[in-house]
Amino acid sequence: MNRTPTTPAEAFATLMEGNQRFVESTRLHPHQDADHRASLAPGQTPFAVLFGCSDSRLAAEIIFDRGLGDLFVVRTAGQVTGSEVLGSIEYGVGVLGAPLIVVLGHDSCGAVVAARQAVVEGSNPPGYLRDIVERVTPSVLAARAAGEDEVDGIVDVHIQRTCELLLERSSLLADEVAAGRCAVAGLSYRLADGTVRVVSSHGPLERTAA
Repeated sequence: MNRTPTTPAEAFATLMEGNQRFVESTRLHPHQDADHRASLAPGQTPFAVLFGCSDSRLAAEIIFDRGLGDLFVVRTAGQVTGSEVLGSIEYGVGVLGAPLIVVLGHDSCGAVVAARQAVVEGSNPPGYLRDIVERVTPSVLAARAAGEDEVDGIVDVHIQRTCELLLERSSLLADEVAAGRCAVAGLSYRLADGTVRVVSSHGPLERTAA
């Protein structure tokens, strides 16, 4: 529990084990004590970058039963990407050395609902909400082109496309994944039962036999 994962497979397994504890209400609350807090003051070495939706029900450290210094968290509504997001993820991987990136979406996502509505009705919300909707819209169109029009199906497509977009736009991330030093996992979270499932993956997520 106290050993920091150093490979993509170890990091992924640690998160999935933590989620299982969360689902089963057997959380261990690691790295949340005063001694650990003090030990982190000189610096941080998170083992995963968590890029997720801003939804208040997607608190990463709770969902994956982790604590201080474990996760480098970046969140936007609908997990939409921009230069700030890409720079933050690159910092987590390139500077802090995290071996795993998780893209975390969820069922009934409001940003996806709004983007689907904009496509169907030909209308957009006001203000900067429009920018969020416009960034999700390509995923709605891609899903519809593949015959998928249900919100949760579109969410899966959006998670997949977001993972791909990170690697397409960032040569740093693409190089780290190609070298096997990092992996990208696209996960979808179920609000009702707290489970996560893999929607998309790039890089070495599976543990190899010793």
